Amino acid sequence: MNFSFAQKIKLGLKASLVLAVGSLPFNLAAQTSVNEDQITFVRLTAQQYRNSIRDIFGESIEVNGNAASIGVREAGLMAVGGRRLSLSASEVESYEVLALDIASQVLSPKRRNTLIACRPQDENAIDNACAGEFISTVGLHLFRRPLSEAEIENYSAMARAATDSLGGFYVGLQAALVGMMVSPEFLFRIERSTPNPETPGTRRLDAWSRASRLSYFLWDTTPNPSLLAAAQSGDLMFEDGLNQQVEHMVASPRIEDGLRAFFSDMLAFDRFDTLDIDTTLYPKFTKNVEDEAREQTLRTISDHLLNQEADYRDLFDSRKTFLTPALAALYGVPIPIRQEMGGRVPWVPYEYPENHIRVGLLGQATFLSLFSHPGASSPTLRGKAVREHLLCQTIPPPPGDVDFSLVRDTDNLEFRTVRDRLSEHRDNPTCAGCHMLMDPIGLALEVFDASGVYRTVENGAPIDTSGEWLGQEYDDVRELARMLKEDPTLTSCLVQRAYSYGTAREPTRAEVQWLNTTHSQLRSEGMRWQELMQRISRNPDFYTVPEAAPKEN
Repeated sequence: MNFSFAQKIKLGLKASLVLAVGSLPFNLAAQTSVNEDQITFVRLTAQQYRNSIRDIFGESIEVNGNAASIGVREAGLMAVGGRRLSLSASEVESYEVLALDIASQVLSPKRRNTLIACRPQDENAIDNACAGEFISTVGLHLFRRPLSEAEIENYSAMARAATDSLGGFYVGLQAALVGMMVSPEFLFRIERSTPNPETPGTRRLDAWSRASRLSYFLWDTTPNPSLLAAAQSGDLMFEDGLNQQVEHMVASPRIEDGLRAFFSDMLAFDRFDTLDIDTTLYPKFTKNVEDEAREQTLRTISDHLLNQEADYRDLFDSRKTFLTPALAALYGVPIPIRQEMGGRVPWVPYEYPENHIRVGLLGQATFLSLFSHPGASSPTLRGKAVREHLLCQTIPPPPGDVDFSLVRDTDNLEFRTVRDRLSEHRDNPTCAGCHMLMDPIGLALEVFDASGVYRTVENGAPIDTSGEWLGQEYDDVRELARMLKEDPTLTSCLVQRAYSYGTAREPTRAEVQWLNTTHSQLRSEGMRWQELMQRISRNPDFYTVPEAAPKEN
């Protein structure tokens, strides 16, 4: 019966869904109506989709699949690229499959009594009042705003049609729920704004859009009932009401979800989707180790910035982290081995000994493997990653006619180390400028192979990790990390990226001034994550969008 229902619902929804989705402008070119309302779109990430379903319907609902595309990185963030993402016909179909499965779980006999407040007079016939109540209540959370009367009627009509053709009140509700879940109003954050009288040239988000921007920024999920109530009452439009919500959200344990989402974006964890370290060459780097390496980095960051409330800069030379037996084997360090109940991975807090070579985020397998080739480490990729992801600097792509043959010739006895092989590019005027920015950083990390395993020689030759940072010489990655953490560009990049992540756009010139002031203050007082989140979330400019450029005739 479920299979038959799914087929019929898909046939009924197909034409209207594709038409509705295909007609929407999924970019910064705005729709402007006669009342000067403007609409912009930001597509939900796969994790935001999952988090939203969990928080609307409960943790027992399983999301079996992923319809979101990999996305586009723009201005250093996938979040900014989210404004440029559209929906293809195949993605619409994938979302339909997800919605059908989720709706069947929500309206199953074992859950409907919990998730639906009303009961139909006859389960074999439509009950317009109960259907309307369900659509209105669920729609508020799915669309992150109240549904209009016309929208409630449209989805009610969908429920009636399904009930008449397939029989059963809950079958009808299932059809309506599928329709709402494949609507752009759910799959995208629809931001509505009006001209901002206080700052000409910008537009101010309405209360519902404020609630969504704040919630996905701090918690990586849909607004909770308290935040929706603050939007409904209008409190979010005023300083006191906004500050009250921000204070509550930053103090909540759920702030960790937002932190993990931000750093996963900033540190380019999307590269895990295509990571292909050769396990023949690096047998310790299994799929389990890959997953545990990612979790290690996120645990380290979360514990440091939330539990210890320490300075962001200390992440780069800290000796504290978390390990599993497999990671400990990869890193060559001893840890107590125990197995938790249920066979879960036994995470152990660990602190490297004084003067250990492996310190901070740059010494973790996550960074080292993400920015390597499948069969070899890459000083250039690693140095470029530090510049672009941690310092917000742009390194142009190499010219199309660059000869990489010497760099790849690892069997050349005259150039046994990658430092020797890269000398060709540093001596080439066309390549030298960029390689002088990238290679010294990456060469300091050459004591770690593509999988993150420590080594001291390459092809029998000792690895030279020395270099220069802003005129200061260093001998190894430990000294480089200390110099890096003292560079103001490191913390300035964090502040800028966090703001752009929340707004899903680059800051305006006026906002850059505010960000510079905020950075200067926090650099002096302490670059603490929760304080940064509060300052950004309380800034009125955070809830604005730039005026759309006028269309050419």
